[in-house]
Amino acid sequence: MSHNKDAWVSQRAYSLWESEGRPDGRGESHWAQALREFEQLELTKASPDGNDLIEKLKAAGRLMRIYDEVAAPAVENDRQIKAAR
Repeated sequence: MSHNKDAWVSQRAYSLWESEGRPDGRGESHWAQALREFEQLELTKASPDGNDLIEKLKAAGRLMRIYDEVAAPAVENDRQIKAAR
């Protein structure tokens, strides 16, 4: 385990303990929750230079352009048909 991970989990577990009114005997559950939260954060973390996020945004932009080119005319046609009724 890295020092940063331990420090983050420790601080988060302490915060959880304080927010619950400092109950006795809950240290392990607070630590486990803090560890789960850290792992979730790690899964969503971008690369240090942000390139992976940029690539995801570019891909999403392409998908939106494809949607706009394909689906938008179909939606407009549907509106025109409904208006004609």
